[in-house]
Amino acid sequence: LGKALAYYVIVINCSEGLDFRSMGRMFSGFAQSGAWGCFDEFNRINIEVLSVVAQQILSILAALAAKKKFFTFEGVVIRLVSTCGVFITMNPGYAGRTELPDNLKSMFRPISMMVPDSKLISEITLFGEGFRDTRNLANKCYTLFNLCKQQLSKQDHYEFGLRGLVALLRYAGKKRRQHSNLPEEQVLLLSMKDMNVAKLTSDDLPLFNGVCKDLFPNVHVPVVDYDVLLKAIQDEMRKLKLQPVEVALTKVIQLYETKNSRHSTVILGQPGSAKSSTWKLLKGAMNSLHQRGIAGYEQVQEFVINPKSVSLAELYGEYNLNTNEWADGILSNVMRKVCADEQPNEKWV
Repeated sequence: LGKALAYYVIVINCSEGLDFRSMGRMFSGFAQSGAWGCFDEFNRINIEVLSVVAQQILSILAALAAKKKFFTFEGVVIRLVSTCGVFITMNPGYAGRTELPDNLKSMFRPISMMVPDSKLISEITLFGEGFRDTRNLANKCYTLFNLCKQQLSKQDHYEFGLRGLVALLRYAGKKRRQHSNLPEEQVLLLSMKDMNVAKLTSDDLPLFNGVCKDLFPNVHVPVVDYDVLLKAIQDEMRKLKLQPVEVALTKVIQLYETKNSRHSTVILGQPGSAKSSTWKLLKGAMNSLHQRGIAGYEQVQEFVINPKSVSLAELYGEYNLNTNEWADGILSNVMRKVCADEQPNEKWV
């Protein structure tokens, strides 16, 4: 809507770290610039802060209703541009969310969003990614995710909703551009397996493969040759006095594939299930292949952080209210260092 009306829209991702002073500065900026502010996940903010925020919003709305050009906000007289607006989004059913106070609820007009048409969104996304048989392929993608939601076990890390579906279609488009000689159904099936196989439990994997076989009965996924990487992983395992068993090798290869297909990766498992060993083996194998001059493998530099040992402020950084200065946390400091390094090496945080 903001784009259609040519209004400047700023989206703020809310968290427990927002206080009433930070919110007040934002509201002041919106009022003076005439911009729209969209507070995403507004009900993440602490209830104590929301009570003060209600008064801040009330003063802006009252000034707008009175059609004032200037008004007093937080003890300071500031300019008011009539186009300013405040919007919030929230997911009431999510864990760790706060119930909005009644006085704050009354200031906003609620709009409930209907469930989007995943099939139509899939069809349009595939069309935008360069596929031709979009209706048939979109129907198969929608059916796969629907059956996975119904038949597979309930795991916290499973994502078979619209977000996961769109991520799959975007990845399929990337694969299509890389392998333009392959049939569309083959590209889509390959993308489905790349995006989902690594996260499935051993009990769910046969069910997922069965669904894929039913949806794509005459399509076979091309086998990717990982012989060079497998040999390097086995050498690395022997160096660390580990047994190169099939399941361990498979998990390292799956991590490599997941790393190439997603922006970030989560390795889940019980204590002692070789989570750290998996990424260390892949790092060692890639470094070994890079040193040997094998194309496609870059040097890996890792930055290990233990977030449980520090507070949120120490991890991400915080705004010092006494000095009005931002102090980087461990993660933000590492990210600045990583982004400033222009070498083609891979940086793993």
